Amino acid sequence: MLTAEIICVGTELLMGQVLNTNEHFIASHLPEAGIALNHSSVVGDNPQRLKDALLLAKSRSDIIIMTGGLGPTDDDLTKETVAQVFGKKLVFHAECMDKMVSYLKESGKNLTKNNEKQAYLPEGSIVIENNNGTAPGCIIEDDGKAAIMLPGPPREMVPMFNETVLPYLKNKSGTVLYSRVLRLFGIGESRAAAMCDDLIKNQTNPTIAPYAKEGEVTFRVTASAENEATAKAMADETVSAMYERLGEYIYGEGDETSLAEVVVNELNKKKLTVSTAESCTGGLIGKMITEVSGASSVYGFGFVTYANEAKMQLVGVKHETLEKYGAVSEETAKEMAEGARRVSGSDIAVSVTGIAGPTGGTKEKPVGLVYIGISDKQGCEVFRFVQHGDRERVRNKSALCALDIIRRRIQYA
Repeated sequence: MLTAEIICVGTELLMGQVLNTNEHFIASHLPEAGIALNHSSVVGDNPQRLKDALLLAKSRSDIIIMTGGLGPTDDDLTKETVAQVFGKKLVFHAECMDKMVSYLKESGKNLTKNNEKQAYLPEGSIVIENNNGTAPGCIIEDDGKAAIMLPGPPREMVPMFNETVLPYLKNKSGTVLYSRVLRLFGIGESRAAAMCDDLIKNQTNPTIAPYAKEGEVTFRVTASAENEATAKAMADETVSAMYERLGEYIYGEGDETSLAEVVVNELNKKKLTVSTAESCTGGLIGKMITEVSGASSVYGFGFVTYANEAKMQLVGVKHETLEKYGAVSEETAKEMAEGARRVSGSDIAVSVTGIAGPTGGTKEKPVGLVYIGISDKQGCEVFRFVQHGDRERVRNKSALCALDIIRRRIQYA
């Protein structure tokens, strides 16, 4: 399998002044071209350091993909440095100059002397047209190696990569990588990995890569084959084995899937509605739900009952319950969920009450203690959690737990 290395050029990236979205975009698209990304780096606008990075990349990778440093100013030195490393001369491309003049004219601008620099490319280059800027990209090949140069602005780089670079890479690799991403909630990374220990230890092709993020675990299963159908069949077989072990925790698939999205989609499929009564999360569950397109058909009522008076007035929590058990209690969570369902008329209602911290905890009720209630026609159930972390993490994890409880409840609705 061919290997690739990404080098993003620009002092503004190195100093954190500009977010490096190019690396993420390119890295996420290389698997579909059957290219393995082994290294990635950021280099400032310094010719010697850029040369050192290029020499290292050329020594260990088949393909070098570069972004940035193709502009008209003196510190834009990507083409010049690549040409030096690959032993190529820079030659004038009249077609690139004509396109640049046309682009500037359409933009109401005039060609300046330093723009001419952008029309010089390493000899023998494959030109990558730029329809959204003045800097053309290019590909040079030498001794089994390839260097791909793209401009830094994402609005220019992304279409150039999609239209020219990706087809070039697919043709060059002759191999297809197919991935499936499993998203899990309610289980830690170590336990999830232990439950798939035999699959992970024996992996060769497909490969299984687990990683954790806030509140969830993700597994990426990637298969390599000569065509997509074969790679897909290989990945599917491994994924089926993982579902047998982890099925109850898998809430969805895909890089962009969220718990809220799954909940909204499942509610829509079953034509069910949900309401929320939130104390410590302060409307966060409702926010997550309403960020999903289609939420309006399943979510009509959200009660933020932060104060005890709100709990009593909006969702009917009894004064006696609050006096006897407190706002953070199983009993209050139960009455909040039942009240939200009764007042809203929804099929399902979820409630959250807890101590997000950093103050307010006691020995009996520590910071991070959260009760989540869920009510539907089958009755009401309350779950107790002790979340760890700062205030933001306690609130976020509690909201995600509530969504997961809804997801599981929908399966039996």
